[in-house]
Amino acid sequence: MIKPNRLKKGDKIAIVSLSWGGIGDKELFHKYFIAKKRLENEFGLEVIAMPHALKGSQFIYEHPEARASDWMMALKDSSVKGVFCAIGGDDTIRLLPYIDYDLIRKHPKIFMGYSDTTINHFMMHKAGVVSFYGPCVMSEFGEYVKMFDYTKRIVDKILFHPCEGLEIKSSEGWTKDNIPWSESNQCCARLLIKEKHGYEIIQGSGIKTGQILGGCIDVFPIMIGTEIWPTLTEWKDKILLLETSEERPSPNLTTYYLRILGVQGIFGQIGGIIVGKPQDEVYYEEYKEVYRKV
Repeated sequence: MIKPNRLKKGDKIAIVSLSWGGIGDKELFHKYFIAKKRLENEFGLEVIAMPHALKGSQFIYEHPEARASDWMMALKDSSVKGVFCAIGGDDTIRLLPYIDYDLIRKHPKIFMGYSDTTINHFMMHKAGVVSFYGPCVMSEFGEYVKMFDYTKRIVDKILFHPCEGLEIKSSEGWTKDNIPWSESNQCCARLLIKEKHGYEIIQGSGIKTGQILGGCIDVFPIMIGTEIWPTLTEWKDKILLLETSEERPSPNLTTYYLRILGVQGIFGQIGGIIVGKPQDEVYYEEYKEVYRKV
């Protein structure tokens, strides 16, 4: 796998809307400016939006080819050093016919996003380029009042500095506050709840090493059978990263998602699984039982 160069102060990053285009909608446009200011003032980056990224959710939905074009254009632009996704969504899979894997391979750059962006991470994997499953523009970088310290610290360490041997500790806090995105709420800060679990070992022992591959498990069924779904051999010794979305799939549905992986023989190939905390800790214990069972 090709690992992109890390970022440095003064680098230019491009914002893309590869799934949902809400960042360009009138009532949410302020989120872009909050994130842009924060990325420039607190991370020292230069921020540009690609030509179609801010055209709104209706245009973005109707033009998957324009979304893909923005991404490919950002990669070809030698002045751009990283690509950050505006937000996730549910529509990234429609970019498949417009992706140039050779271009991705020839222009390896920092690429970051999560949720439905899982699709793009598997595209990156097919191209043989390392990507970063992490914060998006509207949510974390566009957080009202201030960015959470833990998120800011980890982004800085991983994207800007040598991270060999970096220990990623459990966050000291998390939030379940749901403050509606509105210009009138920009002074409302979400409160943190003290983390009481930390990392938990659900099953197994010892130490495993390997490349991380995965993302939002809700998205996996959309990819299976497509050109970006890894072969069984490609899963060999990987550490499977999984999280559930804000849709909070039921334990039964999560069981089905995992069985889809199991019947392919993937669990017999990988070295381990890392699971993200479910939103608001809904199904926290139930999910653990599902993983033990499957």
